[in-house]
Parts: sequence; C-alpha cells; structure tokens
Amino acid sequence: MSLPFDLVDLRLMVRIAESNSLTRGAEAAHMSAPAASTRIKNIEEGLGVKLLFRTSQGVTLTPPGQAFVHHARLVLGQLEHLRGDLQEYASGIKGHLRVFANTTALGEFLPPVLRRYLLAHPDVNVDLQERLSHDIVRAVSEGQTDIGIVAGLVRTENLQVLPYRRDRLVLVLPREHALAGAAAVAFADTLDFDHIGLAESSAIRAFLQQICDGLERPMKQRIQVSNFEAACRMVEAAVGVAILPESAARRHAQTMAIAIVPLADAWAERAMQIVVRSLDALPAYARELVELLVDDARQAPA
Repeated sequence: MSLPFDLVDLRLMVRIAESNSLTRGAEAAHMSAPAASTRIKNIEEGLGVKLLFRTSQGVTLTPPGQAFVHHARLVLGQLEHLRGDLQEYASGIKGHLRVFANTTALGEFLPPVLRRYLLAHPDVNVDLQERLSHDIVRAVSEGQTDIGIVAGLVRTENLQVLPYRRDRLVLVLPREHALAGAAAVAFADTLDFDHIGLAESSAIRAFLQQICDGLERPMKQRIQVSNFEAACRMVEAAVGVAILPESAARRHAQTMAIAIVPLADAWAERAMQIVVRSLDALPAYARELVELLVDDARQAPA
C-alpha cells in the first residue's frame, strides 16, 4: 500500500506547523503557495482526514494534523541522523551517539565516564548537549537523541528508565556571610541577596527561573558566569551568593573560602535517571555507554 505523501510533503507540513501559515510554510519549503495547497489537499484526500484548520489569521493543525507533524519530525530527524552517520562512516567513524544531559550530569559526572568510553571506542563520536530535563525527555521520545540524563520529577512514560546518581542544589556563600552557619535555608529567603547566575543556556538557570516565576519574585542577578568554578570564585570574592550542585560546590570548597548551606526546599534533592526509548533497540556501542554510566553510578559514594 503506497502512502499519499512523500518526504517533500513531510517537510512542507513541518514548515507550515512552525509558521502557522501555509504561505510562509510554502516559502520555507521553497515552493509556491498554490503548489503547497495542492499538496496538502492531495494528502488530506488520500488519508481521508483534514490536516489543517484554515482561518483568516492563518492555519492551525487539526488533531490528525498534529499526529502527522509529530511523526514527520521523527522521520525527518532519523533521516538527518542517517545522513550524518553515513558521512562519518565514509571518513572512518563507525558510530555516532547523541547524549542530552542536565547541567550537573554534564559538568560533574559525565567527563570521566566519557573519557573512558571514547578511549575504548576510537571509532565512535559523541554529540553531548546540555538541556532541561523535560526537553531531554521529549528529545528521547521523538528520537532526537539516543540517551538522556534527567533530574528531578519529570514524566517518563513510554521510556525505559535506569537510576543514575543523586545530587542536590545548595546555597553557596562567602564564609563570612550572615547565613553561612545556618542549618538550612529556603530558596525564597535567598532572593533578598545578590545572586551569581549561570549562563542563560544553563539548565540550572532555566530551572531556577521557573521556581522564581512560581514564587512571583525575581532573582537579583548581579553577575553571570559560564561555569561552576567561576561562580564559586565570584562567591569567594563576596560578589553574591549562588545556587549550585552540592558535588561541584564541595569540590571547589576544598580550595576556596566558601560556605555551603543546604536548601530546605524539597525540589533541591534530585535523583538523576538515564532515559532511552528502548535499551534493546540501541546499537551495541550505545548500550555499552549506558552500562558504563550505570556502573559508574553504582561505584559512586552514597
């Protein structure tokens, strides 16, 4: 049974969905609006469903249209992965892994594991990106990445989940700060002080912004830095306070004059998990990385 659409139609529907406009979607797909309209009509007639609601303000997807675009993105994403992988095979690379991770996993736990993995697999490349946990779950579900590492409470239905590590967010202060001796501090109480923030692309930065939005209070960001070490150095210089992973804070506290106070908020304690669509469906070299991650977590101090 032949399908009433091709790859050009898939790309066209994705472009239309992104722009909420048939005309702009057609332009992005490098075709005229009448040609695009004819293609959409042929798909609808072939499938027996309407894909678009047409209004004076533009177009929106019908429920069947949303399903069509969802699967179109999956197919196009897999084709793009195929193209990239084949190019690498031609240059001697035998595998390409895509890993999305939250800030703490990427900065604190993954580097030594990936070093061991890459030394053992010289013919495999790894594309490692930092993302928010809910974005990672979506990316794994949609096939945009092979392996995800997430933290906190995220919905992982239809994904295979493996326990990874535990970490918590803490308040990092100059040693002479008034709160330095506290047993624990609520995040809301830290908003009275100047904060040292991480880069806007940081998953922790975005997560804390969501918490601030829920509290309806702003974070007074005095300075923005690119990594945990720079944040701790700014704290040591009494520029402000910072919210950082405890693992990073304790490592830098060994060489810097900073204090660490636990956050009293329940969300500060975070369990990390490895998520994949299906472990059995991953290529052998990808499963080997998952096994290394699980083994690394098992050997980590409690």
